[in-house]
Amino acid sequence: MTLVCPDRPGIVASISEGLLHLEANILENAQFSDLPTGMFCMRTRFESPIGDASEIAGALRARADALHANMAVRREDERCRALLMVSKYDHCLVDLLYRWHAGELPIDIPVVVSNHGDLEATVSSYGIGFEHLPAAAAAEDRVRKLVAAHDVELVVLARYMQIISDDLCRELAGRMINIHHSFLPSFKGAKPYHQAWERGVKVIGATAHYVTPELDEGPIIDQDVARVGHAHTPDQMVIIGRDLERVVLSRAVKAHSEGRVFLLGRRTVVFL
Repeated sequence: MTLVCPDRPGIVASISEGLLHLEANILENAQFSDLPTGMFCMRTRFESPIGDASEIAGALRARADALHANMAVRREDERCRALLMVSKYDHCLVDLLYRWHAGELPIDIPVVVSNHGDLEATVSSYGIGFEHLPAAAAAEDRVRKLVAAHDVELVVLARYMQIISDDLCRELAGRMINIHHSFLPSFKGAKPYHQAWERGVKVIGATAHYVTPELDEGPIIDQDVARVGHAHTPDQMVIIGRDLERVVLSRAVKAHSEGRVFLLGRRTVVFL
């Protein structure tokens, strides 16, 4: 169960009491009071003799309404349906496919969309549908249809090198994740690692965030960094950067899929 509401005394007590009435046993609970916004976030994992998540949500609805809360309840074994989008760089896509196939990510991937056809064989080898949509406008219209047809809950830009329209950003607000190097807003454009090398940077990193109409400025979900030195070549920095992008994106997808990310305006609360 995830819950977001204005902070006040008695929230945990009310929800815990409601779960007790359902003979539920709380296994894990994470909560946070955000002072700047006055909002309260909570994620609770519990076991219950009631196997229907909608029945549990219905039983708790009056309590959530009294708290003016946005509440969602889902079974832990219910996997998040994710549509992946990619261009030519395959490192993030291949990592997500491997982790999904190995059971490390609680997602299902019905289809992968790309503006290039290069990775069709890679995707098809996993038994996943692949759509080659080279025209950006047509691709977005098709993505809308695929999201509806496959009940997609999350769209992942696994190094999809196309600008997403403002309209689609708003339609998928809080449901579309992107990954990029953490130099931004510095070193924009082609070969950012080569630009960084020329400036003698000592730290490189990667950022996963929700997509908004403001390019690469959405609420941050996960980040990581690595130190580099004068002996690293630009190509070596690219390799380190790719590794960071893979790990950071997979962590962000996992956190979102497990209901561990809460959006509070331009910021996020992420329960580890």
